Amino acid sequence: MLVLSRKVNEAIIIRDDIIVTVVDVRGNKVRLGIQAPKEVTVHRKEVYERINGAEYAPTHDRCHVGR
Repeated sequence: MLVLSRKVNEAIIIRDDIIVTVVDVRGNKVRLGIQAPKEVTVHRKEVYERINGAEYAPTHDRCHVGR
């Protein structure tokens, strides 16, 4: 897992077409804005698990630091 620190209005880019921006931080809650192509589905983890009927368990680590 790649762990990044960001401040409000700072963003990270995933691939070339997904932007995740920190919109707000209040107490222990962080609001994120996600810009992604329409064909990319984006769900909160608990919603994803309900849709798929199982715990999310990645089969491999997709984090490639330094590339």
